[in-house]
Amino acid sequence: MPDVPSAVNVAWLIPLFPLAGATFLLLVGKRAGKAAGPLATLMMVASFVTGLVTFVQVSHRPAGERSFIKPIYDWIVSGSFGVSLDLRIDPLSLVMILVVTGVGALIHLYSVGYMHDDPRYPRYFAYLNLFAFSMLLLVLANNFLVLYAGWELVGLCSYLLIGFWFERPSASSAAKKAFITNRVGDLGFAIGVVLIFVSFGSLDYDAVFSQIGSLGGGSATATAIGLLLLAGAAGKSAQIPLHVWLPDAMEGPTPVSALIHAATMVTAGVYMVARSHAIFEASASVGDVVAWIGLATALMAAYIAFVQDDIKRVLAYSTISQLGFMFVGVGVGAYTAGVFHLVTHAFFKALLFLGAGAVMHSLAGETDLTKMGGLARKIPFTATVMIAGWLAIIGFPGTSGFFSKDQILEGAYASGHTVIWVLLLAATAGTGFYMSRLIFLTFFGKSRVEAHQHPHESPPVMAFPLGVLAALALVGGLLGLSPHGGRIQQFLAPTAETFAITVRSDLASGTQTEHSAEGHSVLPGAVLPPAPEERESGLSPLALSAIATTAGLAGVAVAGYMYLGAFDWQRRRQRAGLAWRAARNRLYIDSFYEFLFTSVGKLVAVTLAFVVDAKWIDGVVNNVGRGMTLLSGTVRKVQTGLVRTYALGVLAGTVVLIGLLVGRTR
Repeated sequence: MPDVPSAVNVAWLIPLFPLAGATFLLLVGKRAGKAAGPLATLMMVASFVTGLVTFVQVSHRPAGERSFIKPIYDWIVSGSFGVSLDLRIDPLSLVMILVVTGVGALIHLYSVGYMHDDPRYPRYFAYLNLFAFSMLLLVLANNFLVLYAGWELVGLCSYLLIGFWFERPSASSAAKKAFITNRVGDLGFAIGVVLIFVSFGSLDYDAVFSQIGSLGGGSATATAIGLLLLAGAAGKSAQIPLHVWLPDAMEGPTPVSALIHAATMVTAGVYMVARSHAIFEASASVGDVVAWIGLATALMAAYIAFVQDDIKRVLAYSTISQLGFMFVGVGVGAYTAGVFHLVTHAFFKALLFLGAGAVMHSLAGETDLTKMGGLARKIPFTATVMIAGWLAIIGFPGTSGFFSKDQILEGAYASGHTVIWVLLLAATAGTGFYMSRLIFLTFFGKSRVEAHQHPHESPPVMAFPLGVLAALALVGGLLGLSPHGGRIQQFLAPTAETFAITVRSDLASGTQTEHSAEGHSVLPGAVLPPAPEERESGLSPLALSAIATTAGLAGVAVAGYMYLGAFDWQRRRQRAGLAWRAARNRLYIDSFYEFLFTSVGKLVAVTLAFVVDAKWIDGVVNNVGRGMTLLSGTVRKVQTGLVRTYALGVLAGTVVLIGLLVGRTR
């Protein structure tokens, strides 16, 4: 019987630290003062250290013995149905834990300086800690119901943080937009969870994944479940057609944008697809749907980012596009490549957002790229770290993005999705263009900064996280040098025999009292299948990498010509054509939704209120009342209260009776 690493026994501390921080700060409130920031950051650091120790201990075990289930308590028990709050410690969850807690801790530290003067400083850090706990609950879940609980908590926290400055109408509207849009996807996800229970009689990962093969290839049930889960993933990870909430999420504080876009919420959909890959593979078509939605999203978001002037909005559409790359990865079966890009994206996208926050900090909140320029001379450290993030996201050779993005492209090509591969190269070129445009307009060329602004570097508490993330963005690619030989791929890949060890221990003392092996076959929820095999004939990995790098650098070259050369981009935009205006207006998708759900919705509401309700429903009731009033008014005339009238009535009645009697006798 394999032994259990000691860190697994205390794995429950990983989500507990941020939960304790959030609970304490919400209870204490403003009395926490400026201690709230360091306290919340300390909770994240403690969670990261615990996760790191667990990761080290688990990674040193044999490849087939890296999956553990840590029971906490029985959450729901009803007859034969039961759902336990168990924590799943395995390679996939450990990778996510390190991303959420590591990058999250750096964002917390950055926020200490960025939000220093905010009057609701303690509440902000309480929400950040709660956000981190929700995401950790999601990735540590051992069944779909606990996953769904974390899923909804993440949505709630995003609403609280996007609308943190709720006194701004734009922020409160953005928060409601994010919440409502996610509810659309979450409805599909909830129905999918119900269908899983109906189909398999359980919500536990191992029980579901072990039975999915019995449905047979191309199962209609697996297809239905996969599409419903995809609806939830599209909402959380901002994929077409539920992507519209993410650009507006920029109304929240910049560190919140970094947390949502890099380490937490938007990666939840990619994680869920990777975790549930057995379901998607049991269908003949859902995987292709995932890949094509990801491709369409990557291209659409890159195109819109070409002409956006708000620095945070460019990065928002960049996030949507990069999430599209991840969806392509998991859709074509290159799961480890998709997860690897999730990790590297967390590094360079958190860096870029926090760097954008540093630029805004130096310019008193300015976000318009057309009012920047030449800042590399004024804030060289911020420029240096932002350039590091730029090199990573465009896939410059040797950086983290170079390895992870190339592996997604290679996976698409190797799996036979040649059209997707070609179009994804176009998205790669687009990434090179819009990110180079952002860097060139911000840090190079002629200064367009207004005279009253005095750019300056950020304080050390904000600069340190930027430096760490810049280093990770540059060297993070060492985690996976190839689809088959990289460390992260080896850690996530399955083996011939995989154990799921249930660990039972005394939570108070942390001592192990019992453990048992729950199976000896590969568990699809614990590990990810290998990348697609290389084609027997076709381009080599080196050639594929060269093509991808060339595509990215081509985008850089075009941006350099337009924004660093003699091309007068400011004058040219005054004569912009239809394509530019369409991208500027987000392809009119938001306008269409506003018309469909706001204008048409208001028309329907007015029709229901003033025609159906007021005239038809109320009209029937009111007309009954009017009829009774008319009838009673008519009858009331008989009751005059005059004796002579009543005598006349008696006389008339008598005459009538006499007439009837006389008629009968004849």
